[in-house]
Amino acid sequence: MVQTAPRRHLTERQAEAVDHLVAATALEVGACGYDALSMRGIARRAGVAPATAYTYFSSKDHALGELLLRRVLDVPEPAVDPGVPLAERLERVVDGLGAITAGDPEVVAACTQALLSSHPDVKRLRDRIGLEVARRVADAAGRPLDDRLVRVVVTTYFGSLLMAGMGHMPYPEVPGFVADAARLMTGTDGATR
Repeated sequence: MVQTAPRRHLTERQAEAVDHLVAATALEVGACGYDALSMRGIARRAGVAPATAYTYFSSKDHALGELLLRRVLDVPEPAVDPGVPLAERLERVVDGLGAITAGDPEVVAACTQALLSSHPDVKRLRDRIGLEVARRVADAAGRPLDDRLVRVVVTTYFGSLLMAGMGHMPYPEVPGFVADAARLMTGTDGATR
């Protein structure tokens, strides 16, 4: 598991407490859904006092944002082969990121909802997630780098995740959708860039 500090520098013991809280967040939201999720329920499932949970997370949205960030960072990055067509390289990156939705799309839907919060702690996590996804897309796009293409692909990716979260597209279709969008944007349809 990736060790991140949700609010401050953590000792090993504190990092372990955060790990338990993040794991409890996934289990609790999977059991009760976003609307019924509470810090009290997360704390109970983690076996800690609610005050302890609030020491590390300011809200359920903050805990869900941390959960999603960890899932993104835990996804292995595919090797980038410049001989592979651009759309396929982008699809591999997005397909890899699809691992965050595997098995529990309801958890990802709750995380997506949480990331819409305007709370500063959530905004920091949302920014980190966005930067990580953009970096992976930029690596797959290769050189020379077209910043506009990266921004549009990242926007397409997050937009399709939002659509999946609203039930308008199955999560497994997101990578192919993004690859098709990349083909349309670049006019490559299988050609390498």
